[in-house]
Amino acid sequence: MVNETTTTNKVVLVLVEPEEAREAEANAREMRLLVESAGGLVVDEMRVRRDRPDPRFLIGKGQAEEVFLIVQDSNADLVVMSEDLTPTQQRNLEEVTGVRVVDRTQLILDIFAQRARTSEGKLQVELAQLQYLLPRLTGKGTELSRIGGGSAGGIATRGPGETKLEMDRRRVRRRIATVKRELEEVVQRRATQKRSRRELMIPTGALVGYTSAGKSTLLNLLAGSDVEAHPRLFATLDPTTRRITLEQGQSVLLTDTVGFLRNLPHHLIAAFRATLEEVTEADFLIHVVDASHEFFERQREAVAEVLRELGADDKPTITVFNKCDLITNQYELRRLVAQTPDSCYISALTGEGKEHLLKLIGQVLGRMSRQVNALIPYSRGDILALCHKCGRVLQLEYTPEGIFVRAEVPPELEPKLAEFEQTLRPDTEVGLSSAR
Repeated sequence: MVNETTTTNKVVLVLVEPEEAREAEANAREMRLLVESAGGLVVDEMRVRRDRPDPRFLIGKGQAEEVFLIVQDSNADLVVMSEDLTPTQQRNLEEVTGVRVVDRTQLILDIFAQRARTSEGKLQVELAQLQYLLPRLTGKGTELSRIGGGSAGGIATRGPGETKLEMDRRRVRRRIATVKRELEEVVQRRATQKRSRRELMIPTGALVGYTSAGKSTLLNLLAGSDVEAHPRLFATLDPTTRRITLEQGQSVLLTDTVGFLRNLPHHLIAAFRATLEEVTEADFLIHVVDASHEFFERQREAVAEVLRELGADDKPTITVFNKCDLITNQYELRRLVAQTPDSCYISALTGEGKEHLLKLIGQVLGRMSRQVNALIPYSRGDILALCHKCGRVLQLEYTPEGIFVRAEVPPELEPKLAEFEQTLRPDTEVGLSSAR
């Protein structure tokens, strides 16, 4: 880990810009935030626009030499590129600039290395780092000598634990295999936890969204919890699950997951399979969108792309347009909600819109549930309690034969009600009461 109070890399940020000026500025802001989230300080920037990438330097040799001059003038010790580099491009740029060169993926990996708190998170980060490092071993002796677990290594020097220069591909592959085995054990343990959770028969939802959209703040609002919520990118790395209670008293488990990013590296998604399984295993999703962001539509599409890659794009999804307190054009906000099925706007910070979101969650769960009629014996109060806890009781009548219940229940509860289920309510003349 880097000691952020004593070690700060002076960074020259090289931005390979798209054609559209507004998009270029948004990308620049995101890259600056990534550098700051990693503990770096941007001391200068260089913007480059090319029709096609240069195979040797990405930005061309002349531009690379210009970066060298900027590094010398600013006394920087690190160059961060806004695009991914091939091993050859990275090596050539380091030779020209005289300092370490880090690309976008390596920067994201470094932030993940800082954020990982659990053993599972650390294993996932290590796997992603090793997979990134493997094709870059040849000719990288200088860089490898810096990789280690020290506390003052700086950006992108928090390696997966190997500190010797003679690390070779065979050792890296062996370590990759070991980490994968350990992660498989994590997956099995998580599966056991999920089975236990399923036995509770409580619906589960996953909060998904672009990084810094406000997922953790929303979880804190709904559950009254104190999950770390910070404007830094990827503040949440390890999944956190909390129980919330809807208006009708129904319980729901909500899990806060790692934030997504445009062009999220594929091997990073693979490495975080255990964490992202919280998304694939959830009964429904809550997609949190930062509606105040200039390019929130592109962020929505970036999240949708990752969900498609995970095979979770067909799940029931509630879209929450967050940070409504920062939006001046309320007409546009209402238009967004009107055009988006199962959506609402909210301020997770102030609490505005909370009740509407809870009602919306109840409506979505209602569509996922099945309505049943059951005559429950008075001796089986536990079954009635489950109907209240896991479903929504629509009608309740006390009869001489037992308690008649009409309720919307999740699929997991149906087998427990099967032996008591009946088509019609029994005829009763006295002692009826209803609870809607």
